[in-house]
Amino acid sequence: MYEYIGALHMHSIFSDGSGKVEDIAYYADEAGLDFIILTDHNTLRALKEGYQKWYGKTLLLVGCEINDKQNKNHYLAFNVTETYSTRLSAKEYVKRIKDAGGIGFLAHPHEKRTHMIEHPPYPWTEWDTKDFTGIEIWNHMSEWMENLTEENKYRSFLHPLKTIEAPPAETLKIWDELNQERIVVGLGGVDAHAHKYNLLGFLEVEIFPYKVLFRSIRTHIFTDKRIKRENTPVGIETAKKLIYKALEEGKCFIANDYHAGSKGFQFFAEAQSKRYCMGESPQFSPDMKIMVKLPGDKAEIRIIRNGKVYARTEAKEFEMKVKSKGVYRAEIYFQGNAWIFSNPIRVV
Repeated sequence: MYEYIGALHMHSIFSDGSGKVEDIAYYADEAGLDFIILTDHNTLRALKEGYQKWYGKTLLLVGCEINDKQNKNHYLAFNVTETYSTRLSAKEYVKRIKDAGGIGFLAHPHEKRTHMIEHPPYPWTEWDTKDFTGIEIWNHMSEWMENLTEENKYRSFLHPLKTIEAPPAETLKIWDELNQERIVVGLGGVDAHAHKYNLLGFLEVEIFPYKVLFRSIRTHIFTDKRIKRENTPVGIETAKKLIYKALEEGKCFIANDYHAGSKGFQFFAEAQSKRYCMGESPQFSPDMKIMVKLPGDKAEIRIIRNGKVYARTEAKEFEMKVKSKGVYRAEIYFQGNAWIFSNPIRVV
C-alpha cells in the first residue's frame, strides 16, 4: 500500500481564517504534505471557484464544517457538493451528508472551556445519531484553547507546538466504546485559522500560522493505488476518491509529527497468511497476531483492547498473539510524548 501525509480541518478568508486559499495550499506544499482538506464554515465557495486542485506536490481538497443554530455539533463534511442549513438538527445534516455520498467526522466533540468568553466551547451533543463516519480525536487548536490559563498563556502563544499533549481522554473513551459496535474512524485536525492577537498592548502575534501547524497533527492514509499528480479534472477526481476512500475505511493513523517523523509506521494483524490493515474487521483465528513497526528509534508501544491497555513495551517492533476477539489499536509515546494513534482493527 502507499502512504500519504495530510493535514485536515483548516479555514481561509472564505470563513474565519486569515489566509487566502492558494497561500494555504502553498504553505502545505512547503511543509511536504501530500494533501490538505479545507473546511470553511458552512460554505463550499473554494470548491465552486475552482480551488480544489494540485499546488505543487500538494492536493487541496475542499470540504466544509457545518454547525447547528446553537453553533454546536460541528461536523467536518468531506466529498460533498452542497452545504446544509444551520436550522437543521445535527442528526438531520449528518444523515443528509451520508445519503448524498459524503463522509463526516464529529469535530472537537468534548470542548468544555469557560475561561474564554469570546471563544465558547463547541461540543458535540447529539450522540444518538449513527450516520457519522468518525470522530476528530485530536484537534490542535481545541486542545490549545482548552488548556490555556493565565499562567501559561505567554508560553502557549509563543510556542503553540510545545503545549499540545494528547487527545482528550474522554474522546478516546467514547471512540473505543463506539468501535465495539462498528468501525468509527479517528482522525486528527489542526483547525488552523492563523488568528492574530495583540499581546501586551503593542505586540501582534499570529497564533497557529498555517505553516507552523502543518508540522504538528497529521493524518496519514494508506491507499492501494498510487496517487498521481495530474492537474486535470479526471486526475483530481481520481486522487480525491482514493483519499476519501482511505479516510472512510479507517486506513489511516494520526500523529503529532512535531515530535518525530512518523512516516513508515505500521500496525496490522496477520492470520492464515493474510494481512489485515487498520479499519478492517477480520474473523478471529487461533494463529492471529498483531504487529507494530515504528520508524526511527524505539518508543513506548501500547496496545489498547476494548479501551484498556492490553500490552505495553519499549521497542521499535512488537509482535503479539491475539488470544480473543476485541477492538485493538496502538498508541505510541516518543520520549514521553503522545506521538501516534492508530485506527483500530476489529477482531470479530
